[in-house]
Amino acid sequence: MDMKSMAFPETTADSDRTERVPSLGEIGLDHFAPYLINRISARWNTDLQGELKELGLTTLQMRVLAILSVMGGSTVNEVAVFAVTEQSTMSRTLDGMERDGLVRRKNRPGDMRVRELHLTEKGREAFRLVWPVMHESLGKLFDGFSDAEYETLIGLLTRMLSNVRKHDF
Repeated sequence: MDMKSMAFPETTADSDRTERVPSLGEIGLDHFAPYLINRISARWNTDLQGELKELGLTTLQMRVLAILSVMGGSTVNEVAVFAVTEQSTMSRTLDGMERDGLVRRKNRPGDMRVRELHLTEKGREAFRLVWPVMHESLGKLFDGFSDAEYETLIGLLTRMLSNVRKHDF
């Protein structure tokens, strides 16, 4: 997509399109993908917070449980990337989750310098309780979408993520 030509009226000369960047007002917030993605993410988290609170979890703890349910053995840095948070915030969150018996850290076999994160049985049970809440919210988010539309969106978002990805995993 040629972002320079985005939102210009048809009457704008081609030379103007290459010389000037459109204003956000010309593009419009309803056509500015990062804004829409941020609003969707914020709404998703807000909608889940009440139910998470009833389960004694925060949004970040939910993310950790979800990540480790799929990617057990990840490092703190890896989980921080996938949970979209700073490593220092992740470390504090994991300290609390370890105290609460939800996760455990253990040395990676073959490399004692690397500490892996794993869900405990209590952590797996917590995720078993939160997953139906997450899944129901996902269903609401995609109400009225066909399977093909969902798969197209996932493909587009994955491509977008690869365009901004700054890590090797």
